[in-house]
Amino acid sequence: MSGSDMQIIARIKSDFPEKFGIPRQSGIVDELGATVIFEKAFRSPEALRGIEGFSHLWLIWQFSENIRDGWSPTVRPPRLGGNERLGVFATRSPFRPNPIGLSCVKLLGVEQTEKYGPVLHIGGADLMDGTPVYDIKPYLPYTDCKAQATGGFAPGSEDYRVKVEIPETLINIIPENKRSALFGVLSQDPRPAYKEDGDRVYGMRFAGFNIKFTVNGGVLTVTQIEKE
Repeated sequence: MSGSDMQIIARIKSDFPEKFGIPRQSGIVDELGATVIFEKAFRSPEALRGIEGFSHLWLIWQFSENIRDGWSPTVRPPRLGGNERLGVFATRSPFRPNPIGLSCVKLLGVEQTEKYGPVLHIGGADLMDGTPVYDIKPYLPYTDCKAQATGGFAPGSEDYRVKVEIPETLINIIPENKRSALFGVLSQDPRPAYKEDGDRVYGMRFAGFNIKFTVNGGVLTVTQIEKE
């Protein structure tokens, strides 16, 4: 994307400095909060007039860490083990002709700040810290919710949940207001679907901490938490 016809209106402030561990879709972990901070040219309270009347918003954003030259008509979705190719337009892969993402998030509140002007506090975000946002639109239940829609190769998130075990001595290191989000993120099993090595230790950066864990027999066990 050249950006000649698109302007970045905001950036995301979230607990994920890296891609690993971010939920694969928005709304899966409601407790996962983030903040939309507008660029200087768009810090007008008037631009948000009436937004509090909506419970959810659509964010249109850029896969800023997945910009490549060229594109492929097929990709390998991780949830299919990385071994089967599907058409790029039949997936939500970040590797697209235009690196555009779409997320439905819960609007938790609007805050007028001294440093950034009006900011949006959101829940259920699947976005890395610093993600550029191109547009924000209200979610309209009467048209955006399709109760009879089918999910193709991607069934509900419940199919991928694992049990999470964190020793009390470790969970106490995490601030109390971040614990539910951490459990929610880990319960989705952040590993690629084709990774089944029960002895491998994985690392995830979250909210200023390095989280180390293993997954074996459907149980994810946190083995170490260190402050960055």
